[in-house]
Amino acid sequence: MTNIRPYGSWPSAISADHVAAAGRKFTDLRIDHGVDAPLLYWLESCPDEAGRNTIMRLNDAGEAESLLDAPASARSAVHEYGGAAFTVHAGVVWFVNAADQAIWRREPAGDLAPLTDVDDDVHFADLQYDAGRDRLIAVAETPRADAEPQAALEMIDAQGRRTGIHSGHDFYASPRLSPAGDRLVWLAWNHPDMPWDATALWQAEIDADGRIGAPSCRWAPERASLFAPVFAPDGRLHIVCDADDWWNIYREDSAGGGFAQLTREQAEFGVPQWVFGQSTYAFTADGRLYAMATRAGRWQLGEVDTEDGSFTPWPLAQDFFEHLHAIGDDLVVIAADAATPKSVLYFAAPATPSRSARVLRAGDGLPDGVSLSQPQAISWSTTDGDRAHGLFYAPVNADCAGPADARPPLILKCHGGPTGATSTALDARIQYWTSRGYALLDVNYRGSTGYGRAYRGKLDDAWGIADVADCATGARYLADRGDIDGERVLISGSSAGGYTVLCVLTFTDVAAAGASYYGIGDLTRLMASTHKFESRYLVGLIGADPARLVERSPLPHAERLACPVLFLQGLQDKVVPPDQAETMVAALRSQGVPVAYVTFADERHGFRDAANIRTAIESERSFYSRVLGITGIDDLIDLRIYNFGD
Repeated sequence: MTNIRPYGSWPSAISADHVAAAGRKFTDLRIDHGVDAPLLYWLESCPDEAGRNTIMRLNDAGEAESLLDAPASARSAVHEYGGAAFTVHAGVVWFVNAADQAIWRREPAGDLAPLTDVDDDVHFADLQYDAGRDRLIAVAETPRADAEPQAALEMIDAQGRRTGIHSGHDFYASPRLSPAGDRLVWLAWNHPDMPWDATALWQAEIDADGRIGAPSCRWAPERASLFAPVFAPDGRLHIVCDADDWWNIYREDSAGGGFAQLTREQAEFGVPQWVFGQSTYAFTADGRLYAMATRAGRWQLGEVDTEDGSFTPWPLAQDFFEHLHAIGDDLVVIAADAATPKSVLYFAAPATPSRSARVLRAGDGLPDGVSLSQPQAISWSTTDGDRAHGLFYAPVNADCAGPADARPPLILKCHGGPTGATSTALDARIQYWTSRGYALLDVNYRGSTGYGRAYRGKLDDAWGIADVADCATGARYLADRGDIDGERVLISGSSAGGYTVLCVLTFTDVAAAGASYYGIGDLTRLMASTHKFESRYLVGLIGADPARLVERSPLPHAERLACPVLFLQGLQDKVVPPDQAETMVAALRSQGVPVAYVTFADERHGFRDAANIRTAIESERSFYSRVLGITGIDDLIDLRIYNFGD
C-alpha cells in the first residue's frame, strides 16, 4: 500500500552513507605496455581515508589490488585541480605524492622513494614516461613569492635531475611522445585565455641520442581550442579542435604539414581541460580508432572510420563515458548510466557493440530494489531568444506518493565550472533527494559544454546574468508544466555553481532558499585572491571593469537577499577562499536573514572525506526541511540556523 506523505518527508533507503560511498571515484586509467601482457592501472579515491588517492592495478589473476598504503596519496596540485598524477612502465610506478608534490618512484616489489627533491616546492602533473631514454616528461609548476607560479615543460632523469624543455607560456599540458620516440608534442596557452578558449600545439624533434631540439609552434588556430593530441600507431598526429564550433577530431596530413578535419559531427569529442590527462579517443594496436562524443547531454561510444571520418555510435545501455584507452586491440573505459554507477569496463577485441563489456571494477551502487528517478532531457525558452538545457528528475519512491493536491518542491542543481556539464551517470546525491519527494533540475545553463562552442560562449560577458536567467526560467517552465510547486523552489551548487546560487537568491525571487557549497560572493575579492589558473577567467566571463564586478557580486547587494541560505565551506580552499563564505554569512546575519554556516577544517576545493560528505548532505536536508516547514521527519541532524527563531 502506498503511503501518502508530504513531499520531502518520504522515508528512503538511500542514506547519506550511500552518498559518501559514491565519493569513491575512478580516474586516470593507465596501461603498462612494458610487460609481456599489458596491465591496467587507475587512480581510486578513498573517502573513508579522508579522500586519499591510491593507485590500483588489475593483476594477472584479474583482481584489483592497491599499490599505495597510507599516508601516500597520488594527487597533483598543478592548477589546483591536478590530474594525470602517475604513470607506469615495466611494473615501476612514478606518482606525484599529495603531501609534498614531489615525484615518487614505486618499485615492483613495493619500495617507495622520492625521485625529485621533496623540499623543492615544485608541483608536477601529466607524467609521461620515455621508455627509450628512461626519463619522465612532465608539466612543472614552481611557486614564486612575488609572482604567479612559473609553468614549464621538464624532463626528469632516473636520478631525479630536472632539465627544462620549454618555458615562457603561462600554461602547459598534454606532453605526448610519438610511437618512434622521435617527436614530442604538447599544448600551451597564455592569460587571459582558458584552455577551452585558445590553445596552441607545439612540438620538438628528438634525435637518436635523445636530445630534444628547439621547440616550434605546430598549429595555433585563430580563436579555437585544441585538446588531447594523440599519435596513431603509424605516427600520424591527431588532435581535437573546435574550429567548426564543435570539438571534432583532426589529423595531420601524411607529409606532416597541416591538419585536416576527420570527424564532422555536431557533437563534442572533447571536454574542458580543468584537469590533466583526459582521454576521449584512442587507437588500438591494429590502428582502429574508437571515440566517445556527447550530444544533447548524453555520451556515446563508438568507432570512427579513419577513411571518411564517419562516427558510428554503439547501441549501449551506458550513456556516460570518460577516460577511454586502448589496451592492445582491446578497449577500457569508465562508463555509467542512470541506474549504474561509474565502473571500469573492458571491451575485448574486436571491440564491437555486440560484445558484452566486462566489468573490471564496479562503483558503489544503491540498495537493491530501490526506485530510481530517470533523467529526462528537457530544454526551455530563456532570455535573449535562446534556449537552455537540463536533465529533469521527478520524485520517485515505490512506497510513497505526495498528496493529490500538492506538487513537489524543486531543487535547481547548478554545476561548477561554469564550463561543466550535467551527467546521466547514476548520482547517489540526486537519488537521495528524489527518493525523499523532491524534484530536481540539473541545469546545463548557457556556458555549459556539450552543445558546441557557440553555446559555451554565451556566458562570455554574461556570467551572473545568463546562468541566473536559465535557472529561473527553468523553474518557471516546470511550474507552468505542473511538475513542481513554484513557491517551493530551492537551489544548490558548488564553486561557480555556488556563485550562481547566490546570484539567483540575490537578484531574482524564484527560489525560497538555497545552499552554496564554497560559492563566490565577492568577485572583486576573488580576482585578487584566487589561484593562477583562474586569475584571468573573470575577464572573459564578466570583464575587468571594477564597477561591473561590484554589479555582478551578491555581497554588495546582500540587502536584496531575504531568503534563508546555507553555506558549506572547506577551510583549506585556495580556489574559493573561506572569506567568500564568511563575509556573506556576516552580512546576512547582520540584517536578520536566516543563515547557517558549516565548515570543514581539512577540506580544500571539493569535499573528499566520507564523514564530511555525510555531514554536508545531512545539513542540507535539515536546512531545507526546516525552512520549508516539512513535517513528519524524525532523522534530521541538529543544525544551527541563525535568525530562524529557535
